[in-house]
Amino acid sequence: MTDRTARQVEFRLDLTDAELAELERALLKARATELGEIRRRQVRLSAGYGDGTTRESLEDEAGRAQLRYDALSTLIDALKRPAE
Repeated sequence: MTDRTARQVEFRLDLTDAELAELERALLKARATELGEIRRRQVRLSAGYGDGTTRESLEDEAGRAQLRYDALSTLIDALKRPAE
């Protein structure tokens, strides 16, 4: 599905403490949404929803949602680390 070779991505943001806190809240909300998508698709898969093609599509969508969840988790963790 996706190349799992890690790439280092760096960016710099000049934010106030309040802006940083709001950014973290927005990322947490986005991550929660992705977790909901993962769980919803897992329930549909475990319930035997759809034919083979539909199930393959659900598995692919769940995999992409997991990638987004993981990326958001990495970003949130990076925001919590002390500035260098």
